[in-house]
Order: sequence, then structure tokens, then C-alpha cells
Amino acid sequence: MNEEVTPPAEAGDAWRRVAERVAAQHWPASALYVVATPIGNLGDLGLRAWQALARADVIAAEDTRASRTLMDAWGIATPLMAAHRHNEAQAAQAICARLAQGQRVALVSDAGAPAVSDPGARIVRAVRDAGYPVVPVPGPSAVIAALMGSGVTSDENPAYAFAGFAPPKAAARQRWLRRWCALPAPVLMFESPHRLSAMLADLLEVCGPARKLTVARELTKRFEQIATMAMGETAGWLAADAHRAQGEFVLIVHEAGRAQDEDDEGAAAGIQIDTLLQALLESLSVRDAARVAARITGLPRDKLYNKALELKA
Repeated sequence: MNEEVTPPAEAGDAWRRVAERVAAQHWPASALYVVATPIGNLGDLGLRAWQALARADVIAAEDTRASRTLMDAWGIATPLMAAHRHNEAQAAQAICARLAQGQRVALVSDAGAPAVSDPGARIVRAVRDAGYPVVPVPGPSAVIAALMGSGVTSDENPAYAFAGFAPPKAAARQRWLRRWCALPAPVLMFESPHRLSAMLADLLEVCGPARKLTVARELTKRFEQIATMAMGETAGWLAADAHRAQGEFVLIVHEAGRAQDEDDEGAAAGIQIDTLLQALLESLSVRDAARVAARITGLPRDKLYNKALELKA
């Protein structure tokens, strides 16, 4: 197979035409451009994102060194300023001052979409509260990439939940997992390599060995890998290859199976019903937990009420 791709002669003209059309679009001044940047592959920066970054008077970056590498690769000479979680309030004030002068400011995180499990939301709120426009420039997303590569959703049932990073301590992490994994939808979460093994062990404890998990690592990069398995298989999968513990991870906990009728409550729902009720009981009364669980599962409220009483005891 010939892997070399030779662009047609007219590709240069086509690129220029598209670039001119993008350049002719509306680029308001005194606006904050929230720009998604590549999560690994430099080629994923969009043409509109490139122009937004090049047209900005300054780029507010989570890590100026990491962002400078991207800007240099794309020939963008816009100056950078720091805007990370430790100085976000001060950065928001400085950005609003620039907007008051009629400048364009671009906001980027290290990778992916700013203000989505990354710094930036506080700046966006401050700019909006000050009355200036915020222009989102969408693009690469680890969450969307993982969904695209896993097939856990469909056009008939597109629901999913994004939980971000789990708490670092085991007890808090297990409580957190019980709440999220009780939802009637696939749940996506981020994890770092040094906590991956502990996270997989906690998922097994909370969800049981039969629940499905998709591990997506190094998305858009050379060693990208997307694997789906039962929770009981995750430790063996991780131990089979040392490289599997390396990189950046998106974990997708598949939706738990639901009981089909009253007689299936113990056999088909099993641990999942207990997990759901335990999570609900952390913040709801027995009666309210039974009511919510009945709405989610379709099971009789009186049986769920009795089960909740047992768990509460």
C-alpha cells in the first residue's frame, strides 16, 4: 500500500481560497476568543483557530512554554501572558482591561478546550459579566475523541456524562465513583498514569467485574490505543504490556445493565441497584432515594424503598 499522499496541484489554491473566506468572516474587537488547541497531533489545529490566535493582540495561556511550542509550529508570533488556576482572578482583570482598550484576547489551555476540566471558566465568566463578547472556537477534545472511537453512544441514545478527574485519595475516590457510576449513561473521566492502577482497582470494587470499561490512551498521538473490556480484565490488560500504563487516559465506564421487570431485580440489576441506592442515600432520604431510583430503573418503588432501608441500616 502506498502511504505517501501527494496533494493535487490545485491544493495550494484551494487552501488560499478557504483561508480568504475565513479571513473575511467577522472578527470582533474587544472580544475574548476561547480557542481549542490540539490534544497531541499538531495537525488538528483548525484554520479558524489559527486565524484567531494570529489576529489576537495577546494569548492568555495555561502554560506559556507549552503554548509557545504550538505557536512556533504554526508561525504565530502573538505575545503570550500567563492565565492558570493560580492566577486566574488576576488574569481575568488584566484581560478585561485589555478588552476595554479594544483588543482581541485569545484564551488557550495546554491542550483541548479551555474551561472544560481546565482553567478558563473564571475568566470567561468575568468577561461575560463585564459585558464583553466571548467567541468559542471549537476544536480538539479528548472527551469527544474518546466517544468517537469507542462507540458507547448512538444517535438513538447520545447521552453521556463527563466527570473530569477523580479525587486523589482512595476513600474520596470510591465515594465519587459510586455517585458517578450510578448514572444511567456512559461516564467519561480523565486519569493520569501514576494513579491509573489504583483507579482501575477502585472501579472494579465499585462497579463489579462484569461492567464494561473503555480505556482510551494517547488520543490523536502516535501510540493511540482504545480498548474495551470487562472490569475484571483490566488488571491483566494493564500488566500485559508496560507501555499501557504510559500516556494520558480517558476512561469510559459503560452504562450498567438495567433490570427488565420485577422478577429481574436481583439477578439482572444486582450490584448496580445497590450501588445506585447507596449513592443516592449519601444525599437523599430513604423515601426520596427510592423515588429517584424507581424513575431511573423502572422498578417498583416499594421494593426499592425496602432495599434502601436495608442499606441505610
